[in-house]
Amino acid sequence: MSKLKVGIIGCGGIANQKHLPALAAFSDMCEMVAFCDIEIDRAQAAAQEFGTTDAKIYVDYQELLKDETIDIVHVLTPNVSHSPITVAAFEAGKHVMCEKPMAHNTEAAQKMIDAWKKSGKKFTIGYQNRFRADVQSLYKACEKDELGDIYFAKAHAIRRRAVPTWGVFPDKSQQGGGPLIDIGTHALDITLWMMDNYKPASVSGSVFHKLGHLPEAVEGNMFGPWDPETYEVEDSAFGYIKMENGATIFLESSWALNVLESKEAATTLCGTKSGAQINAGMSYENNELIYNSARNGMLTEERNSTGGAIAFFEGGSNKPEVLEAKQWLEAVKYDKEPLVKPEQAFMVTKILDAVYRSAETGREVVFDKESVVSQ
Repeated sequence: MSKLKVGIIGCGGIANQKHLPALAAFSDMCEMVAFCDIEIDRAQAAAQEFGTTDAKIYVDYQELLKDETIDIVHVLTPNVSHSPITVAAFEAGKHVMCEKPMAHNTEAAQKMIDAWKKSGKKFTIGYQNRFRADVQSLYKACEKDELGDIYFAKAHAIRRRAVPTWGVFPDKSQQGGGPLIDIGTHALDITLWMMDNYKPASVSGSVFHKLGHLPEAVEGNMFGPWDPETYEVEDSAFGYIKMENGATIFLESSWALNVLESKEAATTLCGTKSGAQINAGMSYENNELIYNSARNGMLTEERNSTGGAIAFFEGGSNKPEVLEAKQWLEAVKYDKEPLVKPEQAFMVTKILDAVYRSAETGREVVFDKESVVSQ
């Protein structure tokens, strides 16, 4: 079978740090033949480093989509543009990998789901944390029912001071939100996946704009000072999610919060047989997977270190983003189902959207089987 031809839409940080190096690791399966960015210099640079010798450059994604030889499109743009680009890609007959989150709100995500179902093509979302060794190990334990009925969980995405100061991260019109939609989405994804529970009943949310506009709060930020005058999104957000079966999830997210302990893309699970938690930082180095239970009249604790996994590509076949790329290419090439299913990613966006809605209205958001309504 010939190599899959990939078109890249969006050649910024997430493309160059994650997707392009990961795809390049599978030059036997695919080749990147087209690059698009509203800043043509970025598309040209990406094409020169990762593309074929005759790779095409575009500033208009609609022009890229007209190329009938392209099999797969990677949508690596700011959140608000995920939906229109993905819908157009499906209408053009392409398979789509879209970077997380699926979309900035439920309505936009629904359009993506509808277009995907009409297309008959493959669709997945870039939740690479599912491919980490610690996450995979805990998921297998959950599959084997080692924790029993998981009725309470926490989804952790807490940074003390790590506000991203590049790109459009502080721009609400481009991103749709701040840490909740940026990193909270990863924590919620792995938590729902572990629980195998995608049926929320209600959501209550609190969203805070407390530190983003304080000049003194920028001190010590990992990525250098941000501009309090242009900072538009929340600096922290929290959600209380009740599922149809009564299970409850507490979701915490922040880029800036006066707290000592930081956790990111981490989860705590409490089941009837035992509990487990993943302690993970931004770099995912020295992640710790801890199980706890009661045995022979004593409380027990088992700690497992999974050091070595890092946030983005540094080579090696076992990195999360490389494993993600491999399974995605194989899903397209061999007609398999991708690990991250569109319906699952849709529910993550739906819940995040409900947190924002609840915080805005001051009311609980109640789900029914067809829609989300405030009460």
